[in-house]
Amino acid sequence: MSKAKTAYILLFRGVGGATQLPTASLREALSEAGFENVATYINSGNAVLRSGLAREKVIASVAKICEARFGFTKAIHAPTLAVWEALIAKNPFPAFKEGKHLHAAVLAGDPTQEAIDRLRGHADVGEAIEVVSRVAYLHTPNGFGRSKLGEKFDKWIGVENTARNWNTVLKLSELATKAAG
Repeated sequence: MSKAKTAYILLFRGVGGATQLPTASLREALSEAGFENVATYINSGNAVLRSGLAREKVIASVAKICEARFGFTKAIHAPTLAVWEALIAKNPFPAFKEGKHLHAAVLAGDPTQEAIDRLRGHADVGEAIEVVSRVAYLHTPNGFGRSKLGEKFDKWIGVENTARNWNTVLKLSELATKAAG
């Protein structure tokens, strides 16, 4: 009996600017390594795939490929499709689903309440942050780039993270659903 296969969403931290991870080459490298139904989304560190490996082994294998082929050594998060669907369902800002003004940051650990409160205190009028199940949801009605909350989030949250806007969150869900086959 063959092992069940899981769809994973790969979130590469810190892609953009000087750090590039070419999407076509990444798809090719992951497919050559035996991952199935590989797809990438925009050139900012997003991919999906299907594998029979456990999550930790997927991350280790992808990290090894990325270092060897692309010199990429930053963190990789790999939530399953089921975890990603829960992330979408638990959105504490259901009225704010407009793509670039709502972000979900996958957290590697639990931030302190003090860190969350400090960010809330720094937020501009109308901005908000809620942390649910190791995901920080940020509502930035004037855009993340102009947000006071966004400007301090990475430094003050206190745990490694990688954030995606809601448009990307939904697109990755769609691609992972296809990858699950």
